This record gives sequence, C-alpha cells and structure tokens, in this order.
Amino acid sequence: MTQTPLPAEDQKQKHVIGCYDCGLPGPILLAQGGIHGNEPAGVAALQRIVQALEDGQIRMRGRLIAIAGNLPALDCKQRFLARDLNRRWTEQDIQKLEQRSPDKDDTEDQQQRELLQIYRACEAEAEHGMVFVDLHSSSADGPPFTCLGDTRPNRRLAMSMPVPMVLGLEECIDGAVMDYFNRGGHASIGVEGGRHQDPRTVDRLQAAVWHLLVAAGMLEKKAIDLRGERAILHATGGHLPRVVEVRYRHVISEEDEFIMQPGFTSLDPVNAEQLLAHDRRGEVRSSEGALVLLPLYQGQGEDGYFLCRPVRQFWLRLSSLMRWLRMDHLAYMLPGVQRQKDDPTSILVDPRIARWLVIEIFHLLGYRKRGMRGKKLLFARRWANERTARLGKSTAS
Repeated sequence: MTQTPLPAEDQKQKHVIGCYDCGLPGPILLAQGGIHGNEPAGVAALQRIVQALEDGQIRMRGRLIAIAGNLPALDCKQRFLARDLNRRWTEQDIQKLEQRSPDKDDTEDQQQRELLQIYRACEAEAEHGMVFVDLHSSSADGPPFTCLGDTRPNRRLAMSMPVPMVLGLEECIDGAVMDYFNRGGHASIGVEGGRHQDPRTVDRLQAAVWHLLVAAGMLEKKAIDLRGERAILHATGGHLPRVVEVRYRHVISEEDEFIMQPGFTSLDPVNAEQLLAHDRRGEVRSSEGALVLLPLYQGQGEDGYFLCRPVRQFWLRLSSLMRWLRMDHLAYMLPGVQRQKDDPTSILVDPRIARWLVIEIFHLLGYRKRGMRGKKLLFARRWANERTARLGKSTAS
C-alpha cells in the first residue's frame, strides 16, 4: 500500500488530510470536509477513513484524496471569516478571482485559490472518472441526507445510501463548490450528516464515504462492515421519503434579524401558514404544507430554511428513461424554446409561450433552472462525461 502525496506547495498541502492509493487503476474520490469552518465533523470523519484504510491495509481501486476546506475558519470555529467559501464557484467568479492580484485577497479568496489547485490536479489525474463528495453538518438536528446535481451517475451513487435524496438545492444556491465539479461532468454529491455538535454526525458522514467507495467500485463490499455502516445511516431516516424536491428557499440577510422558531429538525412536516420564524417585519409562516429543510439556528448564513415535497418514484424512473433515450434533444423542438448561441449547454424558454409545467418538463429532460435572462427562463443541461457515466454501473462485489 502506498500513500502518494499531491504535487503541491506547502500551503496547499496543509489542506490534505490524507491520500490512499494501492496502485490499482480506478476512479478518484475527492472527499472534502470543513468548507464551512463551524462544520468540523467532515474533517473528523475523513481522518477516521484514512486511518482505517491504512491500518487495515485495505485493497482499493483508484485513489482516495481527503481534504479540509476553509482552514482559517476551521481554526476559528466560524462558518466563514470574510465570505462564504461555498458560494463563489461559478465560472465568472473563478475568472474574476484569477484575474485579480492575490494582494487583494481576503481569507476566503486565498483558500479558494489553494483549493482550486487541488481540484484541478485531481481532475488532471482522473483517467478513470472522478467523484467529489462534500461533507456538511447543520445547526439543527435531523437525519442524514444527500444533495446533488440531478444526473444519472449522481443518482446511482446517492441511492446507494439509505438516506433521503434532496433534489433542487443546486438550483437555489448559486456558486456552491459542487457546481464546479458538475460543470466538469464529474460525479458530485453533498452529504449532510446532522447537527454540528452531535457525535453521531461524524459516524454518519464516515458511513456515507464508505458507501460511496463501494458504490463507485473502489472497494469490495466485503472489505468493510457495510451492513453496520448502512444501519448507522438508516437509524434516523428510515421512515422518511426516499426522494424530496426543494420548492422554496427563504433567503435572509443580517438586516432581517431572522430568528427561527425553536424545535424544528430537518425534514419535519409543517402545515400551510404554520409559524416558522420571526424577522424585523414580523411573523414568517410557511407558504404551503411541506417538509422543512435545514432550519437555521446559527448566526451566519443566507438560508433561513428550505421547503421540500416528496417525489414519486414514477417520475424518477420516467426521467431516467427519457435521458437514456436522449430525449433532451426534443427540448429544442418545443414552442417558446431557443438555443443559446454563446453556450450550447443552455437554452432560453419564453414562459409566455411554454406555459404548462415548464420547470417540471425540463427537469425530466435533465435541465437545471439557472434563473432569468430578460423575460425568459434560462436552463442549463446537466451532464456527465463518459468516464463519470460508467461510475456505479458495475460496483465491486
């Protein structure tokens, strides 16, 4: 067994928790904890994983690279110091960062530059595909769950875990680091493990990484106690819907003086008009009967809460079939739809012409809503490169 360090400068190397590589061909799994400094559970989980692999001399295909995200924020136990490091990973944001002198960097700018070097080095080495997993915890209690860009490889990997799968978060949050890897056609999954201070959160995040290593074909099932890891994940979420979709994001700022009502946990059911929070304008009530996700009980953050609804398995199977048949090409034939000349992966939809179930139809075809351009809806194609598309199809036995 060998431990192969990344070719990196000293500062960049500080992010690396550990690497594990047996010299066997296979994909890269890049696992990251601590992109938010008040979420150390992911770092602790990865330290355990690397140690267990080394102690057990476990045979693994491909390479695991475990990294810590925002090092200064982790030291200070704060979500961030100058800005949220999980919000500026769009192409435009990265271009601006790299065109600007490092002399003008704030703390998170410096961290982003260092992480970019690691990400790109991993991408360059990923001859057999790449999986990125971002490990998180939250300020509220709740079960573990996954979130992802809705591609078929991402679904296969996420569904290997007995936890709810949340669709649509990537449409609500611009510039998350997962979107960087989705744009590159890689598999990319976020895992929420539970409350920051709950010791079970580390166990859940560790169990999630073991599942992904097996699901990606890097470990054999018999190499670890997968049944035990599965039980850890299933214990608090087995009664919940298998798949949910985000319908609403409650965006806040410091000026809002937002205070969440106590007692909510992620994926709790709420009724229409139920009191959820208070802000400087008064009461904040639910717009519909739904499941509340990630209620905010900490000082920093832009998301007060999300509202979700269950998704029937029928729609998942239908969307998988439509994408397998490459029916996304039919989108260009629909009324009110036009190609983007400057971006072949994006389309514009005129809602005055395409009126019925527009977002739902384009989700089925594999498109993500990116916002508005003028009076038209902008959608971008979700995609996976050829190496990523093979991940999870024939996992190790």
